[in-house]
Amino acid sequence: MSKSPNWLSLREAATSIASGELTSASLVAACLERIAEREGDVGAWEYLDPDMAIEAARRLDGQVPRGALHGIPIGVKDLIDTADMPSTYGSVLYKDHRPIADAACVSAVKSAGAVVMGKTVTTEFAFFPPGKTANPVNLDYTPGGSSSGSAAAVADGMVPVAFGTQTNASVTRPAAFCGVVGYKMSFGHFSMTGIKPFSPSLDTLGMFVRTVDDLPLMRSAMLGIADAPPRDAGAPSVAVCFTPEYGEPDTACTQRIDDVARRFADAGARVGTLQLPPVFGRLLEEQEKILGFEAQQSFLYERDQGGQDVHPDFRQFLEESRAITLADYLGALDYTQACRHALAQAREDFDILLTPGVFGEAPHGRDWTGSPLFCRIWTLLHLPTISLPAGSGPNGMPMGVQLVGRANRDEDLIAAASWAEATLARHAL
Repeated sequence: MSKSPNWLSLREAATSIASGELTSASLVAACLERIAEREGDVGAWEYLDPDMAIEAARRLDGQVPRGALHGIPIGVKDLIDTADMPSTYGSVLYKDHRPIADAACVSAVKSAGAVVMGKTVTTEFAFFPPGKTANPVNLDYTPGGSSSGSAAAVADGMVPVAFGTQTNASVTRPAAFCGVVGYKMSFGHFSMTGIKPFSPSLDTLGMFVRTVDDLPLMRSAMLGIADAPPRDAGAPSVAVCFTPEYGEPDTACTQRIDDVARRFADAGARVGTLQLPPVFGRLLEEQEKILGFEAQQSFLYERDQGGQDVHPDFRQFLEESRAITLADYLGALDYTQACRHALAQAREDFDILLTPGVFGEAPHGRDWTGSPLFCRIWTLLHLPTISLPAGSGPNGMPMGVQLVGRANRDEDLIAAASWAEATLARHAL
C-alpha cells in the first residue's frame, strides 16, 4: 500500500478491506492516530469514542462482509441522531441529549457495515455562527459551514467519508473551502428522519468524499442500488450559468470558472452560457420566505424555551421570521414551482450547469463561515449538486466549482462530474 490507510479514498479503502489487504481495525487505528495528531488544532469532532470505534472495527473484521461499506469509518454531522452517541445539534441547549434511535442515514450505513467514528462539528442548528473547527489547509481560515467538521475531517485524513446536510450551502461551501468533493443529493432521495429539521422543504442529505468515484459506493449503501464506478458518458454539454448574483464573486473566482470552462471545451465538451429566465428575479427573496416560515415552526421550542442557551443571532432570526405569513409562504412555494419548470425548459440542451459554489477562497479568520449566496437557489430548486476541487487561489487556499445536475438525475451528474474531475486532473489549474 503506497499511502497511509487514513489517506485512502473510500473506494480504495473498501477494495483493500474486501481483498484482505487491509483490516478495518488497522484503518480505524490509522484514522484515530491522525485525529490524535491533529484534532487539537483542527477541532473537527464534537464527540469521539476511540475505544468503541476500535471494538466495532475488530468485530466487523471477524464477520462475513455485511455490505458495501464493511469496515469503513465514517463521520456523522452532529445534526444527525445517533443512539449510542450524544446528538447536540451544535447547541448547549442539547449538550446532554441522547436520542433513542439512529437517524435513517446512520442506520443505512451501519447496515452496510460502516463504523461510525463519532460526531462532527456543526454550527448551532446549522445556522451561521461558527463552531470551533478550523480549516485544515490553513488554521487561520474558516472551513465553511454548517457541515464544518465533516468537511475538515475528510480533508485532513481523519475519515474517508462523512455526512453533511444542506439547507442553504452547508455541503457545497465547506467542500470548496477545504478542497474535497461535496455532494448534495436531489431533494427527497433519502429520508431525513432523525435529522434535526430546519426547513423541511429545503433540508437535504449530503456527503464529503475525496473523489467522485466514491459517490456510487455511498449511494449503493444508502439507496440499496448496485454499486459501479461512474459510467463513462463521454464529454457532457456544459452551460456556464449566470445567476442574478454572478457578478459578485471575487476576480479569482470568476477567472477560475472561465479557466474550468475552457479546459472542459478543450477536452471535447460543448460549452455554452445560460442566463436564467427573468422569472428568477425574485427567487432569493422567495427562498427567504420559505426558509424563515418553516424555521420558525421547526424551532418553536428553542425560541420559547431555549433562553440564553440559544445564540442571540439565531433567536433574532426566528423572531424576525414570525412576520412571514402563511400567504407569503404559499405564494413562495408556487413561485418556486414555476421557476423549476422554467429552468427545466431553459437548460434542455445542457447536461450540467457550471457555476460558482462560493465567492472564492475561504475567508481569512474564523468568525464567519462565508456567504451561501451561490447555493441557495439550487437547494431551493431541489437539484443535485457536486462541488469539485479546482486548484488553489491567490492565498494558497482551495477553490471549488459547482456542477448542477437535473432533478432526480443524480447518476448523470455523477458521470459528468467524474469526467470533469479527470479533465481537471490532466490540466492542473
